[in-house]
Amino acid sequence: MSAITRDEVAHLARLSRLALREDELDQLAAQLGEIISAVAKVQEVAKGDIPPTSHALPLTNVYRPDESQPGLTPDQALAGAPAVEDGRFRVPQILGEQE
Repeated sequence: MSAITRDEVAHLARLSRLALREDELDQLAAQLGEIISAVAKVQEVAKGDIPPTSHALPLTNVYRPDESQPGLTPDQALAGAPAVEDGRFRVPQILGEQE
């Protein structure tokens, strides 16, 4: 595979509307060439007879069954509250008076 050229990097920069200096064009050409080579190596390994995977080991979701559980009664829920009013938690007012 041929390495990416400086002119190709400049063309990509123009398409991307990136202003690159001359030294950046040379540096990016080398870096993109290495990236393209690495991708080519991976493509050689990834043959058609190997199924794609997201993990090296098979994963199975483990969920507990949905079972209805009894909840707290209102009295139990309010038992530890520092202040209760009309069967609800009493909290300090944070907004001004309503007009």
